[in-house]
Amino acid sequence: MAGRVTSTDGNDTITTEVCKEADVGDGELREVLVAGYPVLLVRNKKEFSALSSRCPHYGAPLSKGVFRGERLRCPWHGACFNIRTGDIEEYPSLDCLHCFKVTVEDGKVFVTAKRKDLESSLRVKDTSKRCPLSRATVLLLGGGVAALVCAETLRQEGFTGRVIMATREKHVPYDKSKLSKEMNLKAEDIYMRTPEFLDAHGIELWTEKEAVAVDFQKQKVHFMDGSSQKYNQLLIATGCQSSLLKVPGADLQNVCVLQTPEDSSKILELATGKNLVIIGASFIGMEAAAFLSDKAAAISVVEKQEFPFQRVLGPQVGAVTMKMLQNKGVKFYMQAELRELQGKDGKVTEAVLASGEKLPADVVVVGIGTFPNSAFLKGTSIARDASGAILVDLHMQTNIPNVFAAGDVASFPVALLNGERCSIHHQQVAEVHGHTAALNMLKKGKQLHTIPFFWTTMFGKSIRYAGCGMGYTDTVVKGSLEQQKFLIFYIREGVVSAAASLSCDPMVALIAEALYTGKQISKEEAE
Repeated sequence: MAGRVTSTDGNDTITTEVCKEADVGDGELREVLVAGYPVLLVRNKKEFSALSSRCPHYGAPLSKGVFRGERLRCPWHGACFNIRTGDIEEYPSLDCLHCFKVTVEDGKVFVTAKRKDLESSLRVKDTSKRCPLSRATVLLLGGGVAALVCAETLRQEGFTGRVIMATREKHVPYDKSKLSKEMNLKAEDIYMRTPEFLDAHGIELWTEKEAVAVDFQKQKVHFMDGSSQKYNQLLIATGCQSSLLKVPGADLQNVCVLQTPEDSSKILELATGKNLVIIGASFIGMEAAAFLSDKAAAISVVEKQEFPFQRVLGPQVGAVTMKMLQNKGVKFYMQAELRELQGKDGKVTEAVLASGEKLPADVVVVGIGTFPNSAFLKGTSIARDASGAILVDLHMQTNIPNVFAAGDVASFPVALLNGERCSIHHQQVAEVHGHTAALNMLKKGKQLHTIPFFWTTMFGKSIRYAGCGMGYTDTVVKGSLEQQKFLIFYIREGVVSAAASLSCDPMVALIAEALYTGKQISKEEAE
C-alpha cells in the first residue's frame, strides 16, 4: 500500500512503498508521499531517483518541471538539479535537493529517507572550513548574489584561505528581486543568507565598506574609511546604480530611486494614500506600480517609449502588462517626457510634462535605467566599455591577472548573441558569474555556459523569460495575448533567441533547456 511505513530504526529512517514499478513511465515526474511528506519520484529509463519535491528557491512543485538527461529544471525560475545527486546545476536557487534511496522489489518501488531530510526541502552543500594557516586572501567587492555565490563556491570547492566580502550596503546579501514586488517586507525577510551562516562558513562580511580605488600593481584595495586590504585574487561585483533625473526639481524631497530595502519601505510609506508618479516604465517601476495600485491614491507612469519594458519584451507583451495595470487604475503617459518637478517647502508637489500637462505628485519614483558602479576604477588599466561595464572573458577574467568581474558590472560574451559582449542584469546570471569566477580563481578552467532566465510579477501573475532577445527582428505568438495566456518566441537571424510566457508553465523552462543543450529552434519550428 503506497505511503505505508514498513520500518523505522533508531535514526528515524523510514522506508515506504510509494507505487508499483509499472505505474511510472520513462521520463515521468511523480509526487509521492513518504510518511506524509511529499517526495519527487523520477524515472530515467529503468532507474528511479527520489528527491525533495519543492524547489529551494521559492517552493515551486518540481513535478511540474522539465526533465532532460539527468537534469531537472524548475518550472518557475529555471533552477536546475542533478537527479542522481540533487546538486544544484543552474541558479537562481542557492541550495540543493535531498536525494533519497530507491529500491525496487517484486515490482514495488520503495523510498528510504531520514525524517529530518523529509522535513526540509533543501540541502546546503558541504563546505571546507577556513584554515588559519592558509595565507591566501580572496577579496570580493560587492554584497550582492554574484559575490555571495563566489564566496560559497570557493568554500564548496575546498578553498581554506580568507574570503572577505566588502559592501557599501548595511545588510548581508538579500533578494533584490523582491524590493519592487513585495515592498512591505523588512530587510531581514529577504536575506539570502543570515549573518550566522556566513560566519559559520568563514566568510567575512564588511558592511558599509565602499571601495574607492584599486592598486592592481600592489594588489591592494583602498576604502572610503581610509583603510586598505591586500588580495591574492579579486572579484569586482559592485553592481549598478540607478540613473538620476536630470531635470529641474530632481533634488526635491520625496524623489526616490528603488535600490535598497530602506528605499522600498520609504516609498511604500510615502505613497500610501498619496499621489505617486513613476518616471520610466521599467521592470522596477511597473512592479512597484502593481504593488502600490491598491495603496496609493493615484499612480501615473511617464515613459518615453510607447509600451512598458518595450526594449526587452517588445510592444506585444508591453501592451498586455499595460492593460493589467490600467485595469487597476494606473494612468499611463506614454511617448511623453518629464520637463521638471515642482515643489513646495522643499518637497515635490507636481510633475510637469514636456506637453505642459501637470501631474499631482506627493512622491516620485525614478526608474529610468542604471549605470555600472565602476567609477572607482577610473584611471586604472582595467578594460571597460563605453558605459563603464568591465569587460570579461568566458572565465569572468578581466584583462588584469587575478582580477575577475561578475554580475551587473560586467560585460561578457553572450553565446545567444554569437559571442557579442553585453551586460545582462538578472539575478540568475549574476549567480552563475560568481560561481564561474570562483572556479577559475581555483584554476578549474571553467567556461561560462548559461541561458539567462528572469521573471516579472504583477498581481500574482508571472511573466517568465529565457534567452537573450536583444536585436530580435520578428516574433511568433502562441495562445492569446488578450486572454493573458501566451508563449512568445523572439526571432533573430531566423532562429529563436528568447521566449517569454504568461500562464503557460513550464514552456519557458522547456525552451531554456533546449537552448542550453545548443538546440537551434527555427522560426518554422516555433510556428
